[in-house]
Amino acid sequence: MGKINPSKARAKAHDLLRIDTESGVFFPRPKGRGSNAAECINPSKARAKAHDLLRIDTESGVFFPRPKGRGSNAAECINFTKMVASGNDFIVVERLANLPASRFKKTVREICDRKYAVGADGVLLLEKSKNADIRMRIFNADGSEAEMCGNGARCIALYISRRGSAQKKIETMAGIIQAQVNGDNVKIKLTDPKDIKLDISLKVNNRELAVNFINTGVPHTVIFVEGLQNIDVFDLGRQIRYHKKFAPAGTNVDFVEVFNNDSIGVRTYERGVEGETLACGTGVVAAALIADYKLRAADFRKINVKTRSGEVLRVYFERVGSGFENVWLEGRVKIAYTGAIKI
Repeated sequence: MGKINPSKARAKAHDLLRIDTESGVFFPRPKGRGSNAAECINPSKARAKAHDLLRIDTESGVFFPRPKGRGSNAAECINFTKMVASGNDFIVVERLANLPASRFKKTVREICDRKYAVGADGVLLLEKSKNADIRMRIFNADGSEAEMCGNGARCIALYISRRGSAQKKIETMAGIIQAQVNGDNVKIKLTDPKDIKLDISLKVNNRELAVNFINTGVPHTVIFVEGLQNIDVFDLGRQIRYHKKFAPAGTNVDFVEVFNNDSIGVRTYERGVEGETLACGTGVVAAALIADYKLRAADFRKINVKTRSGEVLRVYFERVGSGFENVWLEGRVKIAYTGAIKI
């Protein structure tokens, strides 16, 4: 069940209702100004009106607007929380009104539309888990389901931290993600990366490119460049994303510029979003780990990664033989707003 910020809930309730200081009864606020504004109604009618306008979430004590109408259509209004991690934005929902599978992907595409709906890089659907505090399902803006999302996991860690402990475990298709929350700073431990392949020769537009591959929960192809800001991420990224070398699943594509031994920049073409995003958590981790291979640094590292949004995320890890362990991603998370949408 989605929740909204208590201060916003109080503001919304204030817009809809006023309280009689003598009786403690809420009355609907009259529309308009002038002499009619002083009129009020019977307390029993006021309570009935309040019940029609608002419902209360018994867990949080937060008021939500009731969907208009009765019958089947009333059940199709869902509450959501819009969250942002380093410019990567998500719609968080705890249920989707028991939507049939045939409508699910279409609904995700519709509510992620930035011109006609809420707009986001994806939808994060929360479900109960037997193995963790919560199960997170990740749906890209095109309706496809992803195994893992680093920034999405950081958002969910903050979202569920309001229920208690700052130490959380999140179940994903890629495995269990550990999380630590400190204010708006969220740090997650990813599953150990796999399928590392370096210096793959790839032919694109009659040019031979040297690329690298790693799975940090989802597949990523990492390409080192100079002049990162001048790269055509959409065109080149799209060709690599759909390259037959990575069929049938496809790949995310990360363009990386090394600034120094502990600082890099990255821009990512995201599979499922089908375009560049302001940040990609698993892409940031993929870029940092492959950069470590190229930099041949110490066995324990922290690399600062500047994203397209301008925010710098921190990646911590240990090199163990030819692989990596104890991989963590850290950065800020923000709750942008909450609301309800009819689907």
